[in-house]
Amino acid sequence: MNFLTDLLLPKLKSAGKMTDALPPLAQGVKGIKIKSAPEIAKMRESSLIVATVLKEIAAMVKPGMTTADLDEYAEARIREMGATPSFKGYYGFPGSICASINNEVVHGIPNKKKVIRPGDVLKVDTGAYYQEFHGDSCITIAVGKIGKQARKIIQVAEECLYRGIDQVKAGNHLLDIAGAIADHAEQNGFSVVEEYTGHGVGRNLHEPPSVFNFRTDKLPNVQLKEGMTLAIEPIINAGSKQTKTLRDRWTVVTADNNLSAQFEHTVLVTSTGYEILTDRDLVK
Repeated sequence: MNFLTDLLLPKLKSAGKMTDALPPLAQGVKGIKIKSAPEIAKMRESSLIVATVLKEIAAMVKPGMTTADLDEYAEARIREMGATPSFKGYYGFPGSICASINNEVVHGIPNKKKVIRPGDVLKVDTGAYYQEFHGDSCITIAVGKIGKQARKIIQVAEECLYRGIDQVKAGNHLLDIAGAIADHAEQNGFSVVEEYTGHGVGRNLHEPPSVFNFRTDKLPNVQLKEGMTLAIEPIINAGSKQTKTLRDRWTVVTADNNLSAQFEHTVLVTSTGYEILTDRDLVK
């Protein structure tokens, strides 16, 4: 689940783009948390729960279902596995998943009236809180037969995620991740959403640092260290990078009504590279 980084708030306020949808980092969280081996073991468990739910949702989605159907399923499965939905009640968010369709960028509220249709580009983001630690991941699902542009943006968004993850290792920096993501998106004719970023994740759903997906000198270019756990989540748009928030104060859409796609993994920084904690291939 993305957040509107607190480091960007003054800029966004002055530009008239401030939203109350998702708050900045939790108060009282200072510094970047390096996880111990026991803590990492717990994060593997919470992240596997998330991976399991998303893999199952991807297999079950079909036209005619509603986003509320998916939300009910996700909550039941998360609780069945002994965890708590990370998103439900988070600063008032009503769902266990964010379900965003087509031009909806992030934070779509599950709704019994929102029917999933053939050709939709469906983003499903969810988190699980287990043994005091969160896992967080997002997938974009092609519903039935989709158009050429929709296929391309889904493919490129997933490639952007893995291009960014490939830059993860102790000693590298956040700009290495951001540059790899931005270059691949832009080379394929897409824009990168800048108002919402990835984040650290652990005992808190949102922790420092802001894991941005674009080149900038406005955010700290943190050096990666072994034991960091990051939610890397590029969002790319088919048109403009600009977004706006709907009246529900959560759902974010593209300003020009074009398609948007997103993928996210919770990733552990290791001494030699990375471990994808929410890897769906780990689900048996």
